[in-house]
Amino acid sequence: MSVSVRSTNDPATSGYVELAREIRRLGLQHRRPGFYTALQIVNLVALGGVVTAMAFLRDSWWLMFLAVALAIVSAQIGFFGHDAGHHQIARKRVPTTLLGLLNANLLNGLSYGWWIDKHNAHHAHPNDLEADPDVLPGVLVFDATQAAARRGAAAWLTRHQAWLFFPLLLLEALNLHVSSIRALLKPGIRARTTELALLGVHFGGYAGLLIVTMTWLQAAVFLVIHQGLLGVYLGCSFAPNHKGMPILTAEQAADPLLRQVLTSRNVRGGPVVDFVLGGLNYQIEHHLFPSMPRPNLRLAQPVVRRFCAEHQVSYVESSAFASYGAVLRHLRDVGAELRRARTAAGG
Repeated sequence: MSVSVRSTNDPATSGYVELAREIRRLGLQHRRPGFYTALQIVNLVALGGVVTAMAFLRDSWWLMFLAVALAIVSAQIGFFGHDAGHHQIARKRVPTTLLGLLNANLLNGLSYGWWIDKHNAHHAHPNDLEADPDVLPGVLVFDATQAAARRGAAAWLTRHQAWLFFPLLLLEALNLHVSSIRALLKPGIRARTTELALLGVHFGGYAGLLIVTMTWLQAAVFLVIHQGLLGVYLGCSFAPNHKGMPILTAEQAADPLLRQVLTSRNVRGGPVVDFVLGGLNYQIEHHLFPSMPRPNLRLAQPVVRRFCAEHQVSYVESSAFASYGAVLRHLRDVGAELRRARTAAGG
């Protein structure tokens, strides 16, 4: 299943049609098989290198440094799976699904089908408080109207969620694993038996690797470091993209250009940032053209930025640190009314 934004000839959507026409004329939707072949090889070699080093350093506490390396490799594999799910690598469903199952289920222990369904909904309705699963109320809430209904422990979390944001990211990888398994235990996901089998192979192989190469204590510490840092890495890559960006009016949400641009934030940087964030730093371009290959996003950016300037559409771009600051300020502001009520009550 691809993630795409549909355009029409309706006058309200003509801005997007015009921009899409220019992007196609420049050939920026063309596939980049060489880039993705090289990237898949690099990821697999890096993963193999970490596993080999673990075998050589058996029962050594130096293995904990490899947990850090494995977190980085796992995140990069996750970015590759993200690109596959968007049909950035292959157009046809079968090769796309195979790449998704390899990189998500087998190598990372995450359900490809569950993620695709969730991510499709996000791309179709970014920052929609009722339809975007990424901003639905959970441990964190992202709008004051959501915060108003919180009571007890949930209210305490909301009052302090800005301080708790980064610590909670340590649990994000665990949350993704658990959510994947829960989704696959219920009907509805295509090839869920295959996905469950691949998750079983992943977790069995992962547990076996830890047992064979480490003591029980070392394995526990390795697990905490690897999964904790993986969660932080993924959370820090995805959080700046939309958190703290506007909630749209119905008229704005109906326009495919405004729906994607106004709710997204880019992160400035060069090739290093592009690699570290897996191309997600070009969030505006990615949301406008989800199937555009990752290396083409930086080429599309000046085209999109110029188009937005000409049409007086706000185009938000900031440094990585400024984007995290904006996210934390937004989380703090969401919980402000609960903190004022708590203070007024004398708590």
